[in-house]
Amino acid sequence: MNIFLIGFRCTGKTCVGKSLAQTFGWSFIDADLELVDRYGMTIAEIVSKEGWSSFRAKEKAVLKEIGALDKHIVATGGGVILDIENVELMKNSGTIIWLKATPETIKERILQDQNTEELRPSLTSKGLVEEIEETLSNRKPLYESAMDFSVDTDNRSIDDICGRIIRKLKF
Repeated sequence: MNIFLIGFRCTGKTCVGKSLAQTFGWSFIDADLELVDRYGMTIAEIVSKEGWSSFRAKEKAVLKEIGALDKHIVATGGGVILDIENVELMKNSGTIIWLKATPETIKERILQDQNTEELRPSLTSKGLVEEIEETLSNRKPLYESAMDFSVDTDNRSIDDICGRIIRKLKF
């Protein structure tokens, strides 16, 4: 069994994932970083040189390998839920937890994140707030249908978020 953390960029998947892994004594994998290591290019470079469809195919290949593992906490890319096969793979391999945050929180975290340019290319040609709101609106039903449960991360510490997850997992 694995635990997959899904959600929009900067909702806490990596920080929460590392903390949960330490708590459970499991391994942690950031699927985006695994992809970058495997292909030797940043996500922005892959998207720029090969397009989004190539990135999504690479994302799926990496997720298939991760899904075959056991006792891993996995921070997924924000758009992993755009492919139903990815969702099915995660469901068959473990529990899916949607980490949620408001557009305002996401914007603040993106502006503070030093990895945003390299790891998180723009998804639209719109301004940051408009892009966040539009993308969240489009993805919300996909996150909802994929998740086993969700946890709000707005104004909560990593310990608080992890505690909520542990209580819901009941193991």
